[in-house]
Amino acid sequence: MQFDTLSKKPKLYHLLVLAVLTAAVAAALILSKTEKHVFLVVSILCGFFLLAFVLLVRALVLQIRYNPYSYNTIFYTGFAMFDLFVLAAHLILAWQVITYPEAYTGWSCMTALLGSAKNFAILSLPFTLVFACALCTSNLVLIRKEGKSLVNILGIILSFFLVAGSLFLFWIDYYVMGSELEVMIHDLWTNLYAAIYLYYVCMLFGTVFADALAARYEPEYNKDFLIILGCGLKPDGTPTPLLAGRIERALKFARKQKQKTGKDLIFVTSGGQGSDEVISESAAMKRYLMEHGVPEERIIEEDRSTDTFENMKFSKEKIMEVDPEGKIAFSTTNYHVFRSGIFARRVKMRAVGIGAETKWYFWPNAAVREFVGLMTEHRGKQLLIMGSLIVLYTVLTLLSYDVW
Repeated sequence: MQFDTLSKKPKLYHLLVLAVLTAAVAAALILSKTEKHVFLVVSILCGFFLLAFVLLVRALVLQIRYNPYSYNTIFYTGFAMFDLFVLAAHLILAWQVITYPEAYTGWSCMTALLGSAKNFAILSLPFTLVFACALCTSNLVLIRKEGKSLVNILGIILSFFLVAGSLFLFWIDYYVMGSELEVMIHDLWTNLYAAIYLYYVCMLFGTVFADALAARYEPEYNKDFLIILGCGLKPDGTPTPLLAGRIERALKFARKQKQKTGKDLIFVTSGGQGSDEVISESAAMKRYLMEHGVPEERIIEEDRSTDTFENMKFSKEKIMEVDPEGKIAFSTTNYHVFRSGIFARRVKMRAVGIGAETKWYFWPNAAVREFVGLMTEHRGKQLLIMGSLIVLYTVLTLLSYDVW
């Protein structure tokens, strides 16, 4: 699959319209209380979730071709995962309705839909526990290697919430006694909590997918510029192993492009001078490139940036002075490709990334950082999704208890 080949962003408005129409038809059939409509309702819901899965996967593919470095990549992946499980639950229900038609009513459809998030969360508990343990272990190794910091303990914090969230779901899902109203309120809170918890789990897995996809991608060999992102120097002014890996990855790509297409590219060394550095990261990278056979005229220095956003912003300015239509790639560490791509798009630069190999324990923490970024940088979208879940599960609960 090719990155960055489409100029039109995918939309899913038609899925929203389809969801509203499906909900209206299913609700009308259920409220009619005609038993012969049960299989029809289940079939309609199965058809909707199947079509929704197809549309979500299609939107994911189009999003990757339009801009893979987008939180939409995470959203589409996460929702597709959730939708696939709900589809499986309704296919099982359809088979049961065919086998034992006298045992099911229209409310069975509501029960299946209400309980799908809870069942998925419970059934996926073993995988969640393994993932949480691996995440915690990687962060402990990271702390031992890199030292304590808030960023380095994010994985441990998230591991705790993953396990605690699953255990809490088990705890509140016990059989409850009381009036019908008390039971209804208990079911509402249980199913709503399960849906919100599962939503965040799906978004986390979507983040892991987006990070891995971006890191493993190899761009087309047609680039005019290749930005190398700085990340610190040794006390003597030479690149650290992490930065050397980024430079070597850039050199490898450039050599392969020259071999396959005969086309040379221009390196943009991007990184300013830190307070504890004897020279700028850009100058150190330029020296490294020249020592490995790159002529000076094929190197552009960008030595003002202090972070990834400025790397992209100032590098773009340098590139626009030379060739505004040039095709651009950037080289960074593999776990950093997705985040770097997001910053490139924020400065309106269409660039694709290549990732240098690094230690395994950096990976989980990088995914957690993207996950936290997703939650904090799209607060309005999160509030909209949470509000929609609350309304949906409230209405479904009222329908299942025949409150109308």
